[in-house]
Amino acid sequence: MMNKAIFLDKDGTLIVDVPYNVNPTQIELYPDAGPALQRMQLAGYQLVVISNQSGIAQGYFTESALPAVWERIADLFAPFGVVFSGFYYCPHDPLGTVSHYVMTCDCRKPKPGMLQRAVQELHLNLSESWMIGDILHDVEAGNRAGCRTMLVNRGNETDWIGGPYRTPTLTVNSLQEAADQLAQTQVKAPTPV
Repeated sequence: MMNKAIFLDKDGTLIVDVPYNVNPTQIELYPDAGPALQRMQLAGYQLVVISNQSGIAQGYFTESALPAVWERIADLFAPFGVVFSGFYYCPHDPLGTVSHYVMTCDCRKPKPGMLQRAVQELHLNLSESWMIGDILHDVEAGNRAGCRTMLVNRGNETDWIGGPYRTPTLTVNSLQEAADQLAQTQVKAPTPV
């Protein structure tokens, strides 16, 4: 059986964006993030974090710093009963300085590679899933993967460059509003007779 999922961008969507931060003590959830993800999970969605981590390619931190970040995020959501099914990240950047990570890849958003990998590994149904993020690269990745998309307009998108994959299914102003919209758009299964 294929499961539905919410793919979530990390910085600027779930947590306050502190550029290239891997210090767990500086990670702060948006106030509505816990209750909103709790509602999404209770509605039957698996929760999967999808994050570009170009700081690795830029030499600001190493991949070994990320497990503490994921652990801190999981700990912050634990009081709400929220459990993540996976954390996926892209360490690449074609303009990076660490040669091993300098490349054009299929995983760096706006490309859909991280979502596609999660679909295969977690047996997810894209047609019932959503990508939620705070910039249009998140939207494009979700649309390219084949799921519905939601832009949380926190003012973080500064370029507003359009394109065939850059129009979200829905635009909201908070994760709480995203949870409200998901509740309204869920297709109810027929009641057995």
